[in-house]
Amino acid sequence: MPIEIPSDLTPELVPLSWLLGTWTGAGRLGSGEEDSEYFTQTVTFKANGLPYLKYTAESWLTDEEGTVLRPLSVETGFWQLDRILNDADGGPGLIPADIVPALRTADDVEALRNADGGFDIMVNIVHPGGISELYYGSIKGPQIRLSTDAVMRGAGAKDYTAATRIFGLVNGDLYWRWDVAANGKSLDAHASAALKKVTP
Repeated sequence: MPIEIPSDLTPELVPLSWLLGTWTGAGRLGSGEEDSEYFTQTVTFKANGLPYLKYTAESWLTDEEGTVLRPLSVETGFWQLDRILNDADGGPGLIPADIVPALRTADDVEALRNADGGFDIMVNIVHPGGISELYYGSIKGPQIRLSTDAVMRGAGAKDYTAATRIFGLVNGDLYWRWDVAANGKSLDAHASAALKKVTP
């Protein structure tokens, strides 16, 4: 499946461009064993002219046939290449970026390739219930691996200490797996899904 790169995309988002669009599909909680619960999910990755992708994932618990039973969760966040920000970048807060992007050409982006031939990335994801994750990882072609560097929890949040996520594009579909260390347990299978692209 060819990947179309929008002509107005900020250059440093090109390695992440295959994620752009809305994806929907079904998955299983836990390790997907016979008694694992089912869910459906819609995931959206959008670009807005700044050097990150905005991410939103909404999930609903379903029965085995896919009938929605009730809302399950929502998460939102930002995906970007991991690099040292410079004077051309915006922030913190509402401090505007330069009108010219910090990375202007494909060569500027290529200079960020890691020793494995991919790119280091950083992902922030916020959940209801007072939990925020900071992931670091890598993207190499249509494959992503992420591990939490930090998990911030509010005073009333449930126990949650670490997570890993993997994403891959397989025959045009987005597959993912999420492992979590929570409720006093070590890292273990939390959920996985297969999503089809519904809009570019």
